[in-house]
Amino acid sequence: MRAVLETRRKVAAVRVEELEAELERLRADLVDAEEVLRLRTIGLEQYLEALAEEEQPAETVVGPSRRKPVGPRRAVPHRQNAAGVEDLSVDYQAVMAAAAEAGGDGLGARRPAVVLGWDSASASRVEGARARLKRLVERGWLVETKPGRFTLPAEQRTDEAVRPGGGS
Repeated sequence: MRAVLETRRKVAAVRVEELEAELERLRADLVDAEEVLRLRTIGLEQYLEALAEEEQPAETVVGPSRRKPVGPRRAVPHRQNAAGVEDLSVDYQAVMAAAAEAGGDGLGARRPAVVLGWDSASASRVEGARARLKRLVERGWLVETKPGRFTLPAEQRTDEAVRPGGGS
C-alpha cells in the first residue's frame, strides 16, 4: 500500500511541476501580448493623429480655429492652435479635468485610466493612459514636472476654463 501511495504522490508532484511550468510560460506570453497590444494601440492613435493633421487645412497654423476639426476626434490639437479645452475629445477633456483636480501634486497614469473607465490594474491600460498624458505634454496641454507626474502648465492652473465638461 505504501508503494502505491508513494507512486501516486510522485505522479502528483510531477503534474504540479508541469502545471507550474505551463503557468510560468502563460504569464510570459501574457506580458508579451499586453506589450504588443500597448504598442499597437499607440500606433493606431498616432496614425489617426497623423491622418487628422493631413486633413487639416494649412490656415489653422495661422491662428486658432473656432470650428470643430474634421476627422477622428482622438487627435490632440496643439495648445496654441486650440480655442480651449473644449476643442479636445471628451476623453482628453476628462483627463484634463483630472489633472486640474490633482493640482500641484500632479497626476500619475493610473488615475486617468480610472477616469476613462479602464481597468487600472491592467498594465496595458495604464500604459495607454500614460501615452495620452505624454501626447498632451507634447501638444502643450500638460507639463511633466517629474517623471510620471503630469500637471497643468502654471498659467493654466489658475485658469477657470479647465473644468469637467469643457467649461461650456
